[in-house]
Amino acid sequence: MYAVRLHEFGPADNLQYEQIASPVPGEGQVRIDVHAGGVHFIETTLRAGRRVGPHAAPELPVVLGGEVAGVVSALGPDTDKSWLGRRVVGGLESYGGYAEQAVARADALHHIPDHLTAEAAVAMITTGSTALGILDCADAKPGDVALVTSAAGGIGALLVQALHHRGVTVVGVAGGPEKVRRATSLGADIAVDYRDPHWPDAVRDALGGSGFSIVFDGVGGTAGRQAFDLLAPGGRFLLHGWSSGTATQITTDDIIEHAGTVIWAIGPQMLERAGTIYALQDRAIRAAADGVLQPLITRYPLSRAGDAHADLENRRTAGKIVLIP
Repeated sequence: MYAVRLHEFGPADNLQYEQIASPVPGEGQVRIDVHAGGVHFIETTLRAGRRVGPHAAPELPVVLGGEVAGVVSALGPDTDKSWLGRRVVGGLESYGGYAEQAVARADALHHIPDHLTAEAAVAMITTGSTALGILDCADAKPGDVALVTSAAGGIGALLVQALHHRGVTVVGVAGGPEKVRRATSLGADIAVDYRDPHWPDAVRDALGGSGFSIVFDGVGGTAGRQAFDLLAPGGRFLLHGWSSGTATQITTDDIIEHAGTVIWAIGPQMLERAGTIYALQDRAIRAAADGVLQPLITRYPLSRAGDAHADLENRRTAGKIVLIP
């Protein structure tokens, strides 16, 4: 099979499209013919050889990618035969998703509803479930006014849609005119370009000087700090990433001054309501299948995984990045 393998840590063009042996499923596992593989921003950091939170840099050589959607083509020993031939989506135990075939545990898989594409399914399995988990932490209600950074990104696009459906007033922040237009089409009541240094003033003017009851920050850096400064007294600031390269810098004095609550929304907090990650994933897939949420997707051929990484790092993409073998 063909796969994208990393032999040396470094820039995006270190990702090499090459032929390797097909994986063999073990006990309780299946082999999936991959129709869509997800890409995450943290994989660009791992590719460079740097640790990301609990995720250490992988041993080399490695095929990155932790989520795939496709059709089960082979079974390991003692695996339920009913999986064979089914359209499935799921997370992998470690890596291996940037490939034409991948191995996953059968008990980690979800059936893909007939009218849902593999691309949409793989966009929802992790990115979609993460967005729903963040929303659970936020406990947003009608009457709230929310700011979403990276509003045309994979998670941000889903947050904008979900908040709009809940009757929340949504302000989306995105980079560039096209992404600003995209945020508006997703349901943002107001959308602004963070590349404009005066965007916080434009937001304040649009809101009549009032601040936000909730801020969702997946960007960090300067934009994240500007977003925090727009928080209303008593507001909630939810961090879920730092696509700028650095997390938003907030001190305890800042929190006290705003009388606010700051939450790192990734991890155990996401499971308080869902119970298990599997249940959260199931909710996300059903939300897409029911048309409640529509993931924004940018597709790349598997052979161009390096381009996908480079474009993601340079913020030239919109929504969830999906590789198509």
